[in-house]
Amino acid sequence: MQKNGTSTPKTGYSQELMRTLTTKDLVIFGLITMLPIAPTQVYAGASIASFGMAPLVYLIGMIAMFFTALSYSKMSREFPIAGSAYSFVQRGMNPHIGFLTGWLIVLDYIIVPGLLVSFSTLWLSVVLPEFPSWLLVVVFIAIMTFVNVRGIEIGKRVNQFFLFGQITLILVFLICAIKFVFIDGHGTGGFSLAPFWQSDKIDIKFIANAASIAMLGFIGFDAISTLSEETKDPTRTVGKSVVASLVLIGLLFMGQAYMATLAHPDYTNLDADMGYFDIIREVGGDALYYTFIIAGVIFVGVANALTVQSAISRVLFSMGRDKVIPFSGFLGKVHPKFKTPANATIFVGVLSVLVGLFLSLDLLVRLVNFGAMSTYMLLNLSVITYFFFRKKQRSPKQIFGYLLFPLIGFLVIGFIWTGFDTLTYTIGFSWLIIGIAIVAIQSKGFKEVPPALKGL
Repeated sequence: MQKNGTSTPKTGYSQELMRTLTTKDLVIFGLITMLPIAPTQVYAGASIASFGMAPLVYLIGMIAMFFTALSYSKMSREFPIAGSAYSFVQRGMNPHIGFLTGWLIVLDYIIVPGLLVSFSTLWLSVVLPEFPSWLLVVVFIAIMTFVNVRGIEIGKRVNQFFLFGQITLILVFLICAIKFVFIDGHGTGGFSLAPFWQSDKIDIKFIANAASIAMLGFIGFDAISTLSEETKDPTRTVGKSVVASLVLIGLLFMGQAYMATLAHPDYTNLDADMGYFDIIREVGGDALYYTFIIAGVIFVGVANALTVQSAISRVLFSMGRDKVIPFSGFLGKVHPKFKTPANATIFVGVLSVLVGLFLSLDLLVRLVNFGAMSTYMLLNLSVITYFFFRKKQRSPKQIFGYLLFPLIGFLVIGFIWTGFDTLTYTIGFSWLIIGIAIVAIQSKGFKEVPPALKGL
């Protein structure tokens, strides 16, 4: 393990952050980031679009995203540092393309906390229509900023509490749904394969559409790799945790979606926004319905946003210490007492308040999708570039691991990427052009690289 104040040739950085996290901590972090109760947000829309086969949609999405998770696993073992895809592409492909990857991550994650809090205010309005939404935005973001500034240890305990709460709620729903279907005889009245297979409706187009719907629900598994410099033995634990959290969350999604479909098989009358909550009310009554809404407000607005803010603050910290973005001197500093990227965390908190108050949900979702999918494509390409071409690792096993699997990941994500609308492309490419201008100026015409990369 690195000692404070020393650096290794592989990273080029001194160890400033505190290493305390284990595999269990990382898996919990990944699960919270992807949100175990996420079907409350997207189940109804996914079910309508897939003819009532939401569980199959989640299965396809998990398999499709699995290849990109493998790419993150490989790069995190090779480069156990905090910047995630920014650092991986920077070292695996090219420093300047790495900057643009980080720039896209910023577009993706820096607006997510505000997006999540906006979701929370939307749900809360169902229960408390007169509650001032701006107050919830400010309070929730203040809470998560305080926790993230104080240290990863506090964040770890908070994540454990929120995961326990979500799993408990999911179990209560599943028990109620099982009683509703198998004991009371409602819904399908028993097991059914229809949620997973309807041969007359499944074809290549269906699978492609299903992947495009479901993969957006798995965005966030990569956030685990931002904690590499706070993890014990990151070369062994980070990659394993990335893959494990993706598989576990996929199983949780499928289980909830399957029981929801058995309880309410008629997808045609689901409300696209509140359909899952309506099913919860159907199987568990008003008490469970209101409990889920209030819990959803807290879990999405605080727990989910907490881990996302933690992840993006570490990306900004990593880019700041490389001095490749404006205000690098401020963003690249570590708090002397708490050993956290406090300045970057506070910056994300302030920006999240502005995002939550002044930008629409629809616009935010568009920006997140463009940034995430573009980042995943570049990450897969960096695995091929670094291992297969640069290091010439081409044994039969390595051809699968370093060429075919990341290529599949790239093509799957690329297909999703081609399906965005014109506005998403316009905003996304405008952001990218700004990033190109910044890196051109900072690198003096693409001639200079960050000091930590010299000689690597």
